[in-house]
Amino acid sequence: MRERERWGTRIGLVLAASGNAVGLGNFLRFPVQAAKHDGGAFMIPYFLAFFLLGIPLMWVEWAIGRYGGIRGHGTSPGTFQLLWKNRSAKYLGIIGIVCPLVIIVYYTYITSWTVGYAVFSLCNKLPKVHTIGTLEETLQPFSHFLQRYTGTGDFFLTPSLYAYGIYVFTLLLSMLILARGIARGIELLAKIAMPLLFLFAVFLVIRVLTLGSPVHPEGNPLKGLAFLWEPRFSKLLDLNIWLAAAGQMFFTLSLGMGALLTYASYLRERDDIVLSGLTTATTNEFAEVVLGSSIAIPAAVVFFGVANTEIIAREGAYHLGFVSMPAVFSFIPLGNIFGFLWFALLFFAGITSIVALTQPAVAFLEEECCMEKGKAVCCVGSFLFFSGHIPILLQGTLDELDFWAGTFFITFFAAAEIILFFWIFGSKKAWDEMHRGADIPIPRIFFFLCRYVTPTILIIIFGGWMIQHGWQEMLETSFPKWIARMYLLMTFFLAGFLVHKAWKKRETSL
Repeated sequence: MRERERWGTRIGLVLAASGNAVGLGNFLRFPVQAAKHDGGAFMIPYFLAFFLLGIPLMWVEWAIGRYGGIRGHGTSPGTFQLLWKNRSAKYLGIIGIVCPLVIIVYYTYITSWTVGYAVFSLCNKLPKVHTIGTLEETLQPFSHFLQRYTGTGDFFLTPSLYAYGIYVFTLLLSMLILARGIARGIELLAKIAMPLLFLFAVFLVIRVLTLGSPVHPEGNPLKGLAFLWEPRFSKLLDLNIWLAAAGQMFFTLSLGMGALLTYASYLRERDDIVLSGLTTATTNEFAEVVLGSSIAIPAAVVFFGVANTEIIAREGAYHLGFVSMPAVFSFIPLGNIFGFLWFALLFFAGITSIVALTQPAVAFLEEECCMEKGKAVCCVGSFLFFSGHIPILLQGTLDELDFWAGTFFITFFAAAEIILFFWIFGSKKAWDEMHRGADIPIPRIFFFLCRYVTPTILIIIFGGWMIQHGWQEMLETSFPKWIARMYLLMTFFLAGFLVHKAWKKRETSL
């Protein structure tokens, strides 16, 4: 068995794990989810989800990953087989390879938009606001620009050659970083990108909090913060708000995706996971709650008012990031520079998540299929390139892939992880494994949470979604949805075949 790679430094590990968690969701998805779900009403279940779901699952994934890594398995099929001596365990673990890979299929394309827009902004090529009228009239030039960039059409999309070229560049850059390995590739990227990300974010927060609006003189950024943070207790009976808050927590911490498990597999047996995991989670929350909530929504409220900001939020994260924010920057002095910083910030957030979510597939091919790293990266990169044409060219497939890979299966996988670890593997062994080499003790209450509360909440969330929305979603059979589902099914079959072949070869060699 070849010697597994290890993290070079502890700070590199924390920055890389934080880079995995800190992504586009922190600066685009989070403010949109909060604005769509009554601001302050969303924040209460969000913080409860952080305590009851986020922190326990963070420690569980780190512990599972380290446990598998020191035994030669850096991905969920092999690690699940170690936790549960059942032939089906490795096939359950396929979700931890397929879901992050499918997410990257469209996530890479979206991240490439930030590169294209950063160049446009720096060269002062983005639209300008010529007339200040209704919200639709003001944002229309920016909406049309995004449509021309990403492509228009009722079914087939025709993106600009520039957009396609930038997508290829972003994918190649990601694969180059992965080919350099853990310490010289992923860790080095994190040490460069994460400090720049926080520097740009702080700079933009300061600028947003000092904005004045030529459109709404009474508007100020404090109203935007009040919109997000003012409690609305009457809304807490709405189950959708609780489901949205839990979903955002999974998305923002990259839980249930298999990437943290793979990152933790490169730890040594006595390396701490308690303080490192807690640091990763709190770093992500600082980026999301403090920085992410202080840029896009307050800026939109200053220039468009609270009512119009709610309309913008309902249009989605892409509309907020690539339509309303460029419009805001067009109003202010040196707006092209601030626009460049905004899109550079999003790029750093995106690229660190891309390499993290792609690493499970690379590690699987290396360790279970015995491929050399370069060949494994080329295989994964080729798969991503050809698969990427589905969301690039087919209208509606991006949202469908995001729903199944980025919402449905990650909730299911997170529940499977904690049930396997604390119920099948054994709660005492799991608790001892979490404390192995720990710099600080975990409060005893988290034993109760991990064993009873967190899995119960996950089952309720999953079951509640199935009752409220699941069957309707599954019965929708538009052609783009059918294409996306067939692609997802074929990807699972391919992964299942590779897992079956790898274990057959392993059994033969033994």
